[in-house]
Order: sequence, then structure tokens, then C-alpha cells
Amino acid sequence: MSHKRVAILISGSGSNMVALAESMQGDHPARTCLVLSNRPDAGGLAKAAAMGIPTAMVDHRPFGRDRAGFEAALRDALDAARPDLIALAGFMRILTPEFVAAYAGRILNIHPSLLPNYRGLDTHARAIAAGDTEAGCTVHEVTPELDDGPILGQARVPILSGDTPETLAARVLPMEHRLYPLVLRRVAEGERGLITLP
Repeated sequence: MSHKRVAILISGSGSNMVALAESMQGDHPARTCLVLSNRPDAGGLAKAAAMGIPTAMVDHRPFGRDRAGFEAALRDALDAARPDLIALAGFMRILTPEFVAAYAGRILNIHPSLLPNYRGLDTHARAIAAGDTEAGCTVHEVTPELDDGPILGQARVPILSGDTPETLAARVLPMEHRLYPLVLRRVAEGERGLITLP
């Protein structure tokens, strides 16, 4: 069987990347074809290399405000790997509508909130400040609007009294590592229905 090719984009330690890559084994319909970072010091690059996954790096800093130039270099690196799907896993650059359109329907992202609540940054602090009783994470298809697009999966955790953004994040992260691989597998199999974890 020919596997779907998945490129994973990271900016940091790559914990979700590792969870995704480790899941793509055996009878899984996909395989990781590339781990690409916009930061040369991203810890996930070494982890991917240790797993035998091809890596690439396109440093955004030399491009300054030239987002089109950065994204052209990003697309060159991606297209060389011929991915069927692109998984954003802690990739901290906002992609332009032009980039998203080039891979329409093929980019997934994981976000540490129950979307549509708390798009953007500082999600855990904002959920606690709002007095919410639960938080979680969402996997969605990437569209030109930030943290928008069809929701493909959500996982929920309770917010406990005395929670800080750090303690809440520490409980959400293992759910991210469970949810993202489940959704990726379903998408690779051609399924786009919503999946939820408690």
C-alpha cells in the first residue's frame, strides 16, 4: 500500500511531532516524510533526526518582514518532500492566505483551547481568568483565518481550583499527544468527521 506522506512543521521541542511520528507505524496509512522548522535551535529537529526522519530548516529571521520570501523558501522545502498532508505542531508563524490556499484542505493544526474559544496565544491563562470549568485542545483544518477552519477533533480536561496556566498546560499536553495522532490517522484514511475525547 502506498502511504500518505506527512510533513510536520515545528518551532520548538517537537513533543506533538514525536507523538505523530511514533503513531505512523505498522498498518498506519501515513508516514512522516519531513520535519521542517523555522528555528535552527528547535529541539524537535534533533529528535526527528534521531528517529530517522528527514529534516529541513528555513530560518524566518533573515527574511525580516518579507513574509512572501520566507513562505516561498518554506514551500520549496515542503514541495521537495511531496507531502500529501501538512501537520502544524507548535509552528509559531502565522501563515498567509496565499500559503494556505496552496495546500487547501491538506493542512492540520493543533491548538491548546476548545475552539472557537481563545484563538491566538495565552489560551490557558485566558480560560482560567474567564472562570471556565474546562479547557482542552482542538485539531482543525487550517484556513486563512487564524485558528479557524473545520474542527476535526477535541479533547477536554477539567480546570481545577488553584490551577495555574502551567499546571493546566501540563494536563492538556498529554491529551494533545493522544488527540492529534487519532485525528491524523482518520484524515489519512479519508475521514473528516469530528472525534472527541472526554
